[in-house]
Amino acid sequence: MTAAAAPHPEPGTVAPTAPGRLGVPVQAGEAQTYLGLLRDWVAQRRADLGEVDRAVLGLTPAEQVAITTDLTVALTFWKAVSDRLTLLETTFDGGRVGPVEAERLSTLIHGRLDSNTTEHLSLPSSGSLAVSLPEACRLLDSLTRTLQARASLAPGAAEASQRITVVRAGIERTRDQLSLVPAGAQRDGASEQLARLDRRMTDLVERARRGADVGGVIGPLEIDVAVLERDLIVAAAERASAARSRVRTQQQVEELDARAAAIRKLERACLAAITPAPHLAVPNVRALGPVPQAPAELAAYRGRLERVARALDLAHETYAAGLAERDEVVGLVGAVSAMAAATALTPEAAGDVAELRARLDETLAARPLPLTRARALAAAFSAYVDAATRPQTRTGGSARTVPTTAQGRPS
Repeated sequence: MTAAAAPHPEPGTVAPTAPGRLGVPVQAGEAQTYLGLLRDWVAQRRADLGEVDRAVLGLTPAEQVAITTDLTVALTFWKAVSDRLTLLETTFDGGRVGPVEAERLSTLIHGRLDSNTTEHLSLPSSGSLAVSLPEACRLLDSLTRTLQARASLAPGAAEASQRITVVRAGIERTRDQLSLVPAGAQRDGASEQLARLDRRMTDLVERARRGADVGGVIGPLEIDVAVLERDLIVAAAERASAARSRVRTQQQVEELDARAAAIRKLERACLAAITPAPHLAVPNVRALGPVPQAPAELAAYRGRLERVARALDLAHETYAAGLAERDEVVGLVGAVSAMAAATALTPEAAGDVAELRARLDETLAARPLPLTRARALAAAFSAYVDAATRPQTRTGGSARTVPTTAQGRPS
């Protein structure tokens, strides 16, 4: 048996290529073709996973435990992709696609799937995972091939040449993913794994050309290629998520720094306006240093940034409250003075009111304003004016307040 090229895969056996990219509107013709292929692919993948699920029932309990986790993950990805397909078809609306719908189609195709409210994409080793629809489709292809191989259900198992072609395609996709990994230990490790897979692939092809039975060798190679491809896609998605997190963190730093500058100005205004004034340290956001690159360091940095934000909240509230209390005292004095001016007072009461108001004016003119003294004088001024303007009458030598009607006449 030779490793001749396999026929072109039937529609639905591999995920269709997504049109455009994020931010580029998807035209109606492209969307119609893509949605048709994606619909067939989703149906085929569900049938494949159902076949794997039925095959698992015939395995030993130990084998079932080993395969069930990956099957659950694959079904989770399938559900998320199927849900996104429903949204795409709803937006496409039979071809009624204007500029707004074209933008939405692009966002739904190339945006993150973990924004779905119904599903969380997850892998046992990495938890919640933010991937786009094309990435999720490639992952589901990889997971399905792995599950089929482990359950002895790989498509075309009788045709080694077809399986070899599929493995070769997986190796090439993995090679493409490898070029996206930044230089470092992770890239070196993945390169070594890929080189070993290449050598195993070469050996497998040579054995097949010589007519050897390679059926028992293809399965493990299919699994290893699919796992490496999946791991690289996961790593790429995590790097993209970390990059977005760094951008958001940098934006938050800029916003908090601008806010801190405004709060320092508020602090200076408060210290100049009242005494005693509150004294709270306004943190320096820039003292946290530059936004780190490593995910673990970035998480710790964001925690410190949240503490700085809470400290800024407290400083803002405290200094604003001090100025608000000054404004409250000034407003109270103005309102009481207006009430006294609108009421006919006895000469003695008018003299007392004038004296209290003079003391208040002197106190209110001071900078910084002695807030405790001003508050006490304002309270005394308010109480005196209230008593002096309240209607009174005398009965039996004692003063008594006369109730009035709504029209101001004695009742």
